[in-house]
This record gives sequence, C-alpha cells and structure tokens, in this order.
Amino acid sequence: MRFALTSVSLTAVLLTACAAQAPHEQLAPASPTVRLCEGNNCSELPRNVQTFKGEPVNVEAERRLAALTARAEADPRAAYDLGLRYLRGDGVERNSYQAIEWMRKAGDAGHGPAQFALGRLYFLGFEEMGPDPAEAEAWLSRAAAKGYKDAKRLLPQAQAAKRNAQQRYQIMEDDRKSWSSWYAGAPYYWVWGPSGWYLR
Repeated sequence: MRFALTSVSLTAVLLTACAAQAPHEQLAPASPTVRLCEGNNCSELPRNVQTFKGEPVNVEAERRLAALTARAEADPRAAYDLGLRYLRGDGVERNSYQAIEWMRKAGDAGHGPAQFALGRLYFLGFEEMGPDPAEAEAWLSRAAAKGYKDAKRLLPQAQAAKRNAQQRYQIMEDDRKSWSSWYAGAPYYWVWGPSGWYLR
C-alpha cells in the first residue's frame, strides 16, 4: 500500500509539472532513464527496461496520460473521461480515489454525465467507499435538473436513504445515551465485604 501511495504521489507530481509546461514542451520525449532509490542507494536505470509492479514503463502511455490530465484541468469532458479511465483501469492503473476526484471536478464544472455518475457512485458505494446518501442526493439533484431521467428516478430513493440514515443515526444516538445510563445504574450481584465477596 505504501508503494502504491508513493507511485500515485510521484505520478501526481509529474503530471502537475507536465501541466505547467507549454504545449510544445509536453510532446518532448521523456528522459531515457529513471532515477530509483532503495534506502540510500540511488541509480539511474534505463526507462525501457525498468519495471514498476512487474510492468514495463510505457513512455507513450505516460505521455498520453500527462496530455489528457493537462486537458482535464480546463475541460470538464476530459476530466470526466479521465475519471472513467481511472474507474475502469483503461490506460491507467485503477484508482477509485482519482476517479472520484476527476468526476467531481467535471461535475462541479456542470458536466451532467459526471453529476449522474457521481450520484450513482455515492448512492451505491464503490470499492472501499461505502454509500453516502446525502452526497448521492446532491449530485442526483443536479443531474435531474439537467433532465436526466435516470437521475430523476433514483433521486427519491437517495432521499429516502438519506432520511433512513438520519433516522438510524438518531436511533443510535438515543441508544448510546440510554446505554450509558443503563450501565451506570445497573446493580452488581456480588459485592466486596470484610470477609470477601458475597452475593447480595
């Protein structure tokens, strides 16, 4: 998991650097080597033979990803595409966190398909992310306002799930309060006296 986070962080740094370059610089070929460190030992290794997670580095795929990421910063349709690619693992390593982030960027920019996708993802939950009815309601409302029939169909279900979640929370909160009063006042069967434990 630590290696996965490191490679995601490294990718994010590289993509940010690429996005800051002028378009003619983005198309320049990547360095033929990559610097890798293990502990204090660092070395430059040929990019075409070095592997990450057992897969050869694909310079062309890295270039395409960097170009799409740069485009996604300004175009909600590209952000939606990038979110889908991360959801599917199409040309990139599957990453639900990145998928949601790019979908949210597209949805916040008013992209209807991204809003509907987010509504469904939050309603049903995805991978390690559990359902979040309040978020689902918010995104489905935005998609329904754009005329998405499926969003209009799912919206009442998300609203009901949100109410149920609020009711469950209230029940648990009430139960928590009654639990603390129960164990604070519950009597013991056995008590300690001068000659040891005795039954009341």
